[in-house]
Amino acid sequence: MSIYKIEKEYLIRTYECDKNENLRLLTLMNIFQDVADTHASDMGLGLEYCLSNRLAWVGSNYELQVLRLPKMHEKIKVFSWPAVEKKLGAVREFLVVSEPGEILIKASSQWILIDFNKKRPVSLRDNLPIYQIIPERVIETDFPKLENLGRIDRQTDFCVRFDDIDLNNHVNNAVYPLWATEAVDNNFRTTHNPEYLEISFKKEGLLGEKICVETQNDGNITLHSIKALGENERELAKVRIRWKSI
Repeated sequence: MSIYKIEKEYLIRTYECDKNENLRLLTLMNIFQDVADTHASDMGLGLEYCLSNRLAWVGSNYELQVLRLPKMHEKIKVFSWPAVEKKLGAVREFLVVSEPGEILIKASSQWILIDFNKKRPVSLRDNLPIYQIIPERVIETDFPKLENLGRIDRQTDFCVRFDDIDLNNHVNNAVYPLWATEAVDNNFRTTHNPEYLEISFKKEGLLGEKICVETQNDGNITLHSIKALGENERELAKVRIRWKSI
């Protein structure tokens, strides 16, 4: 199957922006998922194919470089393509540009194909139609492991809501960076925007669970460990963010 870079246009609406008229990180992550889902479906290996074969794409990592967040009422174009194929996973790139062509955001993501019943990774070649890749990276990364927190400077609690759950019946990937950015001091958050994010997804978060975000703050860099509390306590994700002043 020949491959192409998908291109989708979006108009940033008022309700998709924060108090500073910048696109919300949650919405950006959902846009990435929308583009990836559309492209995967066009390639014949999207949601419908996965559901009929009891498969699921599960995100394992993201890295994002934010040069500038899109503004309210701004038109953007999002390009995406599969850039690397591994035995048990794939890497998908994203590029966000303004209407005049200014590069706004670069992102690289890593996805694992799992057997929905067994909850185990499966081989791409044994379970997907043959497709080509475009070996072009916007961020050259192998998604290095994020270190453990050396200390806890701040602790923030959340609860998994019904609207946080996706079609796979666990917390949607877009919610984890939202929790991380909500776990910093309000004054700091008001005066800073994320400049670079590294996200490592580890376990599934489930409806109704109590969530704790432990944060280590070192100047303009914050490291977050997101955990589900209770008898089955486990780390769901790690997020590292480099911030820049607005």
